[in-house]
Amino acid sequence: MAKSTITIDVELDEGRVPLNIQWKATESTAERPQQAKAMMVSLWDGADKAALRIDLWTQKMMVDEMADFYFQTFMGMADSFERSTHMEPLVNDIRQFAQSFYKKFQEQQMKDNKLEQ
Repeated sequence: MAKSTITIDVELDEGRVPLNIQWKATESTAERPQQAKAMMVSLWDGADKAALRIDLWTQKMMVDEMADFYFQTFMGMADSFERSTHMEPLVNDIRQFAQSFYKKFQEQQMKDNKLEQ
């Protein structure tokens, strides 16, 4: 049986806030650990029927990057749900939500920028 390992290293400051996130995988072609500003890991506990999550982001993660990250995560979730269920109407709902979320974020950013001027 084949086995793959993913390792995530998180460097924390004195307040236990992530300063640096690096990851590597045995199946990766990258020679060195890869940098990340944020991560979301979700695991399904079948016994408890519950999602277990780890959400971390570094101090360097900007608000606009976080919005991009969430948008791309929503779209990735839609793709995964499509591959696993073939339920197009629900997949389209997720994609529409992602687009609406991102549009509202951009509108809020424009409002905030006008207030700062």
